[in-house]
Amino acid sequence: MSDIQADIAVQGGGTGEAGFGDYVQLLKPRVMSLVVFTAMVGLLVAPVHLHPVESLAAIIFIALGGGASGALNMWWDADIDRVMRRTAKRPLPAGTIQPGEALGLGLALSGISVVMLALATNVLAGGLLAFTIFFYAVVYTIWLKRSTPQNIVIGGAAGAFPPMIGWAAATGQIGIESVLMFLLIFMWTPPHFWALALFMNDDYDKARVPMLTVTHGRRATRAHILVYTLALMPVALGAAFTTIGGPIYLAVSLVLNALFVIGAVRIWRRREDAAQADKYAVEKRFFALSLAYLFLHFMAFLVEATPWADRLAELAHWGAVTWG
Repeated sequence: MSDIQADIAVQGGGTGEAGFGDYVQLLKPRVMSLVVFTAMVGLLVAPVHLHPVESLAAIIFIALGGGASGALNMWWDADIDRVMRRTAKRPLPAGTIQPGEALGLGLALSGISVVMLALATNVLAGGLLAFTIFFYAVVYTIWLKRSTPQNIVIGGAAGAFPPMIGWAAATGQIGIESVLMFLLIFMWTPPHFWALALFMNDDYDKARVPMLTVTHGRRATRAHILVYTLALMPVALGAAFTTIGGPIYLAVSLVLNALFVIGAVRIWRRREDAAQADKYAVEKRFFALSLAYLFLHFMAFLVEATPWADRLAELAHWGAVTWG
């Protein structure tokens, strides 16, 4: 990494001292927030409930594991982050943190988070966290990201593991419910990131990252978004008929999937000249919808796990009967 470090020092400046905020950015706080939220849902909807202190500890250590993955990712990707507009101000390209520091922090947090999660909950949860860090840092970042346009499809598994880890922390097992939560994120990831790639394609092209938009073009990417959106729908709806689902979740999922499919069809039908004319407004709206899609599905899981979920369902049924 010495060449990268030298380039960063020249192009990024490297004259400022790293502050606390730089180290926070190194852990990818936006990604970490998704990890924390979905892991928390997996833990809270599980049939076994941990003591609140154990639950808090589990979430903290899962968050640290997510941060460790982010630091290792930024360490390896410092060269392409410097080229891409949306990542050029990250701590390594900016020169405020050196590659060796990022690597050391990532490895240290990896070890601490895995060991402490295993001690706080169980070995299965710790093992799943270790595998998730390895998958994101090695399988996705080092191998897949720069070698195949399927990088997002396969690499999406790394972001899908947190609810399974939360479930395992509570139960010590992997249940069908945790597998469905995993699949929900796994199938959601490609259309989510490909929508981003449609209007950020120049970044990936300059960095020589073989995103689908770069290798196969935007037309093929639009078709892939539609196919994966349609494949996602039965996974999302299927969760309604498990112990973590219910009528509230089903209603939310039906609306969200209808909107998601409509959005994917609009993207598929788009001509490139029209997209360029309005600066990819439809694609940007679909990307924003994808964020709401995942958040609201997991919020619905949480609502179904509350004691008053049945009461809400009864009130909704009464209202439908009354006004129907």
